[in-house]
Amino acid sequence: MGILRLGDVSIDLTGRIARRADGHEVRLTPLEYKILAVLARQLESIVTHSTLLKEVWGPNRDDSGSLRVYIGSLRRKLETDPSRPRHIITELGFGYRLLLNQEPEVDGSSE
Repeated sequence: MGILRLGDVSIDLTGRIARRADGHEVRLTPLEYKILAVLARQLESIVTHSTLLKEVWGPNRDDSGSLRVYIGSLRRKLETDPSRPRHIITELGFGYRLLLNQEPEVDGSSE
């Protein structure tokens, strides 16, 4: 699957290692790696809540609350500004999308 680059964090999903550019390790749980792997397989596409729940927790799990908690945890660990995520994007009513190293939006441009 290769290396994902989210801002200043590089994530090796196969080796289960995440590091900041300064070399410090970012500790992710096994479920956080699973969520990232599912999102990475459909990079830049919407992954539905039900797909994430089924692939991470199994076919009989229907707990979107747990999914939101883990997404929030991933954002706190991986996003520069978790309140304004640029990599793990919520698609309201559908699911989530993983974007790699996107340029930040400039407020007030071309209005």
